[in-house]
Amino acid sequence: MKNTGVINENIDKQQLADALSERYLSYAVSTIVSRALPDVRDGLKPVHRRILYAMLRKKLTPNAAFRKCAAVVGDVLGQYHPHGDSSVYDAMVRLAQDFSVRYPLIDGQGNFGNIDGDPQAAYRYTESKMTEASMLIMEGLDENSVDMMPNFDGTTVEPVVMPGAFPNLLANGGMGIAVGMATNIPTHNVSEVCDALALVIDKPDATTVQIMKKMVGPDFPTGGTLIDDFDTIVKNYETGRGAFRIRAKWEIEKLDRGLEQAVITEIPYGVVKSRLVEQIANLIDAKKLPLVDDIIDESTTDVRMVIIPKSRNVPIDKMMAHLFAMTDLESRFNMNFNVIDSLGSPRVMKIGEVLNEFIAHQKVVLRRRTEWRLGNIERRLEVLGGLLVVYLNLDRVIEIIRNEDEAKSLLMEEFKLTDVQVEAILNTRLRSLRKLEEMEIRREDKELHAEQKKLKSLLADDNAQNDQLKAWFADIKKTYDKKTTLGRRRTIWDQQTEEIVVNAEEFIEKEPMTIILSTMGWIRAAKGHLDLDSLDLKFKEGDELFTALHAQSTDKINLFVSSGKMFSLAANELPSARGFGESIRMMADIDADESIVRAFVLDSKMKYLLVAKHGTGFIVSGENCLAQTKNGKQVMNIDKKTPAVLCVDVTGEFIALSGSNDKILVFNTSDIPEMARGKGVILQKYNAERTYILDAMFFNSDDGFSWTNGRGTTKLDDWQPWVGKRATQGRTIPVGFPRNGKFGK
Repeated sequence: MKNTGVINENIDKQQLADALSERYLSYAVSTIVSRALPDVRDGLKPVHRRILYAMLRKKLTPNAAFRKCAAVVGDVLGQYHPHGDSSVYDAMVRLAQDFSVRYPLIDGQGNFGNIDGDPQAAYRYTESKMTEASMLIMEGLDENSVDMMPNFDGTTVEPVVMPGAFPNLLANGGMGIAVGMATNIPTHNVSEVCDALALVIDKPDATTVQIMKKMVGPDFPTGGTLIDDFDTIVKNYETGRGAFRIRAKWEIEKLDRGLEQAVITEIPYGVVKSRLVEQIANLIDAKKLPLVDDIIDESTTDVRMVIIPKSRNVPIDKMMAHLFAMTDLESRFNMNFNVIDSLGSPRVMKIGEVLNEFIAHQKVVLRRRTEWRLGNIERRLEVLGGLLVVYLNLDRVIEIIRNEDEAKSLLMEEFKLTDVQVEAILNTRLRSLRKLEEMEIRREDKELHAEQKKLKSLLADDNAQNDQLKAWFADIKKTYDKKTTLGRRRTIWDQQTEEIVVNAEEFIEKEPMTIILSTMGWIRAAKGHLDLDSLDLKFKEGDELFTALHAQSTDKINLFVSSGKMFSLAANELPSARGFGESIRMMADIDADESIVRAFVLDSKMKYLLVAKHGTGFIVSGENCLAQTKNGKQVMNIDKKTPAVLCVDVTGEFIALSGSNDKILVFNTSDIPEMARGKGVILQKYNAERTYILDAMFFNSDDGFSWTNGRGTTKLDDWQPWVGKRATQGRTIPVGFPRNGKFGK
């Protein structure tokens, strides 16, 4: 490339880290303030504020006809919000959804989505107008009550904040994710919020306890039951952060022949109903809800989900308690009162600060509206003063107007009138020069003077301003009274909820089962007790039967693995034997390098001998073998060189051990310690590391000592020579003992 010798002197030298930090900070501030967080004064994000302002300018009032949402979205994009149309329309749809906001700000006509999670129709198909709540939020907007700012291209103006006394932040809540922070504010009952505002006006330093006695926690649009106690609610609102536990509202429905079923009529806020039904159905299929037989969604415009119990013996309250523990019928709402304060800074506020900031904003609005009204009154009184001059000097005024070329200046000079007054006189129609009109002007003049005096005293008296604010809030409370359909409290508070401990296993129907486990770890369960000696089973290529055992559907199937862990599986939750089953490693967190030593039906009253490869072991009770999680329970401590190799039922007063050193040792079972967890003691001693234990068998002295191989069972009448002390090597195996060192069945 040819060098032109031209040097660009506009290059700005700056460290890359500094440049990125500066630009990312600007982006973060823009996201926080201009997009994600609501303003504490009107509870609106910029996009919501612009939508309502555009609809106001289009005169889409509650009494107007519906207009296409596309027209509103177009106006918002073209004049106020230069972002994507989907962001504007999505925000608009949310304001119209009665299951998303407590008091919809937009009255929608058409498909605006539903509680099942179905999406809204495109904006060319839907129509909208504002609700009364929107009008209350913008009340006084044209009375110089708030500052206006230029729009993005300077062609028009938009409000910095809305002026209305409707407490939208608390009424409709809000959620948003910014850069490094988020907000999640629950909805509340407006009637209760107005009571709390009246309290804070009288007592600005009111405690959170006093406030929450007026405003008893959230009131979600989808209803439900708040099950936290009052102290938890107070703590959450005192810090501005916390969580609420919301349960579905349900009732018992009586059927014929003494049958009962549960009917869910309200679900927790934010839970998508169709996903909730799917979640419960999947848990039923996976046998994770043994008390539930089926779920039927009979919802129309109202929620109605029918939960059918497994049998008439299942208590409905216990069934529901299990559902609350396992599904989204009970959910948590994580509250975060992170908002933009009156100074434009994002911060987490406690409830008292939120109410005081809103009241302070309303006082500013009240004073500005009052001053605006006083200015109008002064201008009108000035005009009325000039008109009264006409009636007092009617003939002279008419003479001047008829005969003088400079009537305006002469009128101003002779009657000491202002330019505004003379213009009003000159524009007065002849038909208005009646005695009746004069009386009307005098009456209006008197009323305006009285109003002027009242407004000036209002500006000068802080108590009068407080009374006016309380009157505003009282009017809003009356509009949204709890006796009205929209104003009634939907979320009830149950402060005395008692947790019901559910033992689901006691309601499992007891049925015989045959558990089949393959060498590659695939498990399945067949109905009934099959003949274990003549099982005709199919396995994956290269796989074969590891063990098969009889069980009941109420049993726990335990797996003892080489790492010394116990894993417990519910027999009723095992997959059907119609296929190859499921991998045991998908049902329990068994590592790939861990091999299964034994699978057995756990008996809490039984005792089990656990043995490691080089002859150490101990006895553990069945109740200490139950694992509560998929991670299993570490029962035996082992190392990589000495994995666990045996798990044997303790069934006799003597134990016989065989090792690869071709020796058998018999000693008293009482010599083996019982432990809950550990490494154990030496059971049989091996001199070389390459020798190890092969098998263990318990027997009683009356039954004698025997072994089983392909030729049958061999009983050793005199087994005393093999009796020794624990931790000794033992004596050489008897003639005819199996070469594999196993005692057999």
